Amino acid sequence: MTMTISVGSKIPDVTIHLLGADGMPQPVSSLEILGKGKVVLFAVPGAFTPGCSKVHLPGFVQRFNELKAKGVESVACISVNDPWVMDAWKQSQSADGITMLADGTGAFTAAMGLELDGSGFGLGSRSQRYAAIINNGVIERLDVEEGAGISVSSCDMIMTHL
Repeated sequence: MTMTISVGSKIPDVTIHLLGADGMPQPVSSLEILGKGKVVLFAVPGAFTPGCSKVHLPGFVQRFNELKAKGVESVACISVNDPWVMDAWKQSQSADGITMLADGTGAFTAAMGLELDGSGFGLGSRSQRYAAIINNGVIERLDVEEGAGISVSSCDMIMTHL
């Protein structure tokens, strides 16, 4: 693991994308989206993948109101996918309150230093699975999964740190 970011670091300011109301990708600054208030950010290796769709995202969907009650202003999920895929995944998971961020080029993931070599699955660079608590653009907590499981980056674990 070659993290370039750590607790106390400011989140990187790079261009990522949201799907706009017109169905087209809208470029946004990661700092603009993640840099205001208390934010929980979790990253997944890929939308629609088994662990991400059965455990990781559903945990945040199910406990969304509890996160808000603990003072979290925004919950965001990021993946090295395009905005159409992230939006379709959001719809399929009924993840209405969660901001789905597309890091299509992997620029945010690279700036975080949290790339995952996906070549074993016939993919390029992806994101490692992690969760972060960000307060006004500064990382207060960062939990990166060591292996293939979903434990330290789960919503249940994040709840214990809020």
